Amino acid sequence: MANSCLQLSGFVMSCIGWVGILIATATNDWVVTCKYGMNTCKKMDELGAKGLWAECVISTALYHCISLTQILDLPAYIQTSRALMITGSLLGLPAVGMVLTAMPCISLGDEPQSAKNKRSLLGGVLILLVALCGGVSTVWFPIGAHQDQGLMSFGFSLYAGWVGAAFCLLGGAMITCCSTEPSQHYNHHDNNRFYYSKGQVPGNPVPPSTNHAKSAHV
Repeated sequence: MANSCLQLSGFVMSCIGWVGILIATATNDWVVTCKYGMNTCKKMDELGAKGLWAECVISTALYHCISLTQILDLPAYIQTSRALMITGSLLGLPAVGMVLTAMPCISLGDEPQSAKNKRSLLGGVLILLVALCGGVSTVWFPIGAHQDQGLMSFGFSLYAGWVGAAFCLLGGAMITCCSTEPSQHYNHHDNNRFYYSKGQVPGNPVPPSTNHAKSAHV
């Protein structure tokens, strides 16, 4: 019962984390940047928001975004973050599906429990890979943006990616730990044990001792 509760909790956490990864991938509010220096940007009331797919200019009377379509001209941290986030988003679908079909409340015909454990284990490993992709992207992107343009603050998308990666990490770890097959213990009873005398072949009965018969004639 406890194992099923942990597996269900890990599945729910993994789903929440995967949704966070999807939100971070689809939105562009990753970091808020400042091109002209902090004091100048505050006086001009003009900040920049940067994400995986677009770079925006934010001010009181203007909000304009430019799509980042020149893939070869983009910095390495944007290209790598894009690839990792897309990979994590795609891996989440089969991972959630495998864990869902391996739940104790779902039965696929006469499938043995060992097959469900293996599928749940594979789903947990894929969820851990989703967490790895999201964690690397959401850490590397702000570092690269700070070196490229002055980083002022983190955006909503980055927080969504951090929360998603953390939930996927915890959920994947719980599912992986609950998917191991329990060890089987065999109880040996005295009535199931066979004793053999030295030099006897198993299966041949031991002849009874004649000591009692000799003692009876004394």
